[in-house]
Amino acid sequence: MSSLAVDLRPGQPAVDLVANGKILSMAANRLGELVPTDPSIGVAAIRGLYRENGYVWLKRFLDPDVVNGFRGWVFSHLARGGLIPVGSDPILGLSAGTVLDKGQVDRILMSLVRSVAFEGFCAQPRLAQFMDEFLSGISYLHKRKIMRFTQPNTTTATPAHYDLVYLRGGTNRLVTAWIPIGDTSVDMGGLVYLEGSHAIGVRMEEEFSRNSLDLSAEERISAFNRNMTEGGWVSKDLPEMAERFDTRWLIADYEAGDVVLHSPYMIHASTTNQSASNRIRLSTDIRYQNVDDEIDARWGNHWSLGDML
Repeated sequence: MSSLAVDLRPGQPAVDLVANGKILSMAANRLGELVPTDPSIGVAAIRGLYRENGYVWLKRFLDPDVVNGFRGWVFSHLARGGLIPVGSDPILGLSAGTVLDKGQVDRILMSLVRSVAFEGFCAQPRLAQFMDEFLSGISYLHKRKIMRFTQPNTTTATPAHYDLVYLRGGTNRLVTAWIPIGDTSVDMGGLVYLEGSHAIGVRMEEEFSRNSLDLSAEERISAFNRNMTEGGWVSKDLPEMAERFDTRWLIADYEAGDVVLHSPYMIHASTTNQSASNRIRLSTDIRYQNVDDEIDARWGNHWSLGDML
């Protein structure tokens, strides 16, 4: 495992991780390290770790050169919107730090997520074949695939949530693959996972189901019904969650080629990008399931900003 940018010894943090204005505690009982897995242990063993922990972090599962090449391709297009400095290497993904033409950047991003190149990146043969084995059948990759970038020195952070909230119209036997597109040190705000929370998510979803019996079928599957918090989030206060459930947030230095698989009940979030090297975080999250299981029809369209999913 690579050396974390955050020193986990109490009282000696290298950087304060921040999410939604809250600083994550550096105490050892509230912050820990995501445990990496060598993909060579085999699918059966990987499946066992996934069931036990709610996630599995597959180290260097994809070809780092392919991942970095795709990173460069994405930023070479987003450069037209002023996202990176003129003349800089797109693979670095350095932030221009200037006012963006947000409308243009959003239009470019929406074009990229509809591209053959992005489809091919998400459907790389090794990943596709692995998911067939992992799901014990023919795997289905949802058409709605999300690609996000986060600039340094902004307050952008994803609140705590579990994915099934947004996919209730189909099976709960889903698997999310979160792929950092390029090296993503912990200070860049990659995903953090609430340890053991796949069991917490199951209990939460059972409670939401009980409380939604009087709702219409359409409302029951919505992440925005009256029984949900704003946006379907579990909480924006990550430190309070760790205290409330007496557990830890697990953090990691991710590398190009890494893939994290997590349960639809696993609670996760992101922190703000505080990259000391001014690098933009780029990642994609995509969902797989067995093709024979019920598919949420709402995910049969390309991801669009503001599509309320």
